[in-house]
Amino acid sequence: MAKKKQQSGGTPATVALTAAGTAFTVHAYEHDPAAASYGEEAAQALGVSAERVFKTLVADVDGELTVAVVPVAGSLDLKALASAVGGKRAAMADPAAAERTTGYVRGGISPLGQRKRLRTVLDESASGHATICVSAGRRGLEVELSPTDLAALTGALLAPIGRV
Repeated sequence: MAKKKQQSGGTPATVALTAAGTAFTVHAYEHDPAAASYGEEAAQALGVSAERVFKTLVADVDGELTVAVVPVAGSLDLKALASAVGGKRAAMADPAAAERTTGYVRGGISPLGQRKRLRTVLDESASGHATICVSAGRRGLEVELSPTDLAALTGALLAPIGRV
């Protein structure tokens, strides 16, 4: 996996990766606004297994916004997320609050380079892959990197928060 140099027009996610000196690859594809699932669209467009493409979801855990990164092939287990961070209740965050807080739009929220760094939990299944893909900060743009690097850059906790 080659390290990409930051080009003008990069996203906060790619800027953060470049600044950290992290090895990553950017994958772009033509986003279809009619796509039912951003993550499944990315996996299909890139020809990557849906188990290796992870979606970034923002949840409200006991009043605190928390990022959950789970495979697009499954869904987020809200109870498991709450438990992972020592909370009692979790619900999906208001989309406008998620966009405002992260600085990204729905379908393009990246766990990297967020406007406000949020507590992050990465599904433990990520550790079974050499590399995974996550949003690079806009629809139609993914970044591929090692799950270890992603966890280190986001301060993520690894926990079983996804369900198939």
